[in-house]
Amino acid sequence: MWETLIARVRHLASSRRWRVARNGVLAGLLAGAVVCLYRYLIEIATGFAVQTYAYLGEHPWMIPVWGVAAAVVVVGVWLVLRWEPQASGSGIPQVKGFLLGGLGMRPGRVIGARFLGGTSGAVFGLSLGREGPSIHLGAAVAALLRRPLRATPEEADHLVTSGAAAGLAAAFNAPVSGMIFGMEGLHRSFSPLVVASASTGALAAGAVSPLVFGPHSILQFAAVDPLPLTELWLLLPLGIITGVLGAAVNRLLLASQTLAHLPGPTGLGVAFGAALLVGLTMPQVLGGGAPLIGWAEQASAGIGVLLILLAGKMLFTAISFGSGIPGGIFMPILAMGTLCGASYAVVLRTWGISPASQAVVALCGMAGLLAATVRTPLTSILLTAEMSGSLSHLLPVALVVIIAAFTADALRVPPIYEALLERRLRAENAAAAS
Repeated sequence: MWETLIARVRHLASSRRWRVARNGVLAGLLAGAVVCLYRYLIEIATGFAVQTYAYLGEHPWMIPVWGVAAAVVVVGVWLVLRWEPQASGSGIPQVKGFLLGGLGMRPGRVIGARFLGGTSGAVFGLSLGREGPSIHLGAAVAALLRRPLRATPEEADHLVTSGAAAGLAAAFNAPVSGMIFGMEGLHRSFSPLVVASASTGALAAGAVSPLVFGPHSILQFAAVDPLPLTELWLLLPLGIITGVLGAAVNRLLLASQTLAHLPGPTGLGVAFGAALLVGLTMPQVLGGGAPLIGWAEQASAGIGVLLILLAGKMLFTAISFGSGIPGGIFMPILAMGTLCGASYAVVLRTWGISPASQAVVALCGMAGLLAATVRTPLTSILLTAEMSGSLSHLLPVALVVIIAAFTADALRVPPIYEALLERRLRAENAAAAS
């Protein structure tokens, strides 16, 4: 009996699925720790930016000093990106490109450039998220483990999947969303090995992140009251609105990529100059947007203020992201969606909807816009559940997400990360041909 049991254990330990799961746990733990450090630095840097712009507003004679510091940082970031071009932008297209075999990865350089470029942008308040870069960081950390773990080429891909899923899990304190995004967003596959790699990496990182930041998500939603079933039909137009807005956001973000092709560090200079203007006139849209989300879900402001903030967030995000600086769009998209949902909730008040329902309508807007831009409906639905800490709103969120995704598809606008990957692959092929 014992001999049979030992033989079965040895067989399991030598199986491919066991190696993928073991590698996933190790990658998740290490990637989760690195991403937690990155998340901590970005939070500190963003808080510093908000305080600094408030100080500059009261002491305008210090603006030239801030401008000189910005110019120095712009040149420094530009040099870093010349040293490691793969660290520019979100990071999710780079991970997808690596898994597809079209892009390489120099993990050590990616990690260094991500930390330097990402924190530099956050210090000056650029409208960028840390979630895409966290996914890239997690993938790069996992790639460093390929040789020590003696991973085969197939196991190396699953190892990177584990690290990427761990990156999102640690960035959001959302292990389930990290797991689903690894399957839905990176592979578009739910094969057993993909499930094993994504789930072990995300769950391992999900154990690390709460030790550092506490057992709560980064977005502290107020209590979200369930929306009565009799009022669900009121959300049908919101699905269409977020689908159309998602298509517009994708077109704007793709059009903004021309900034990165301006001579030298000009594009970065434009982004940092815009940050100064925004910081002095509309500081609410600085940074990724987590405080803006918390404000919008309970805001008593009129629809005019909400729409102005939405337009400002869209434009500032496009300028920030288009410059090519290391930084993502995941969190800014969530902030835009929340503002859109909150604006729609103001309109619904004229139909007699309860003001207490604004939070769930804002949550639906957030999920709908994410689904329309990224085209990951499952991740969008589950992420909102983990953020709000409640499952009572899954039906209205799912309704808006499905309509938004179909609307964006009908407008024939490609998912943002696929479009960015296609452009990056074209640029790589053109550079190789020349």
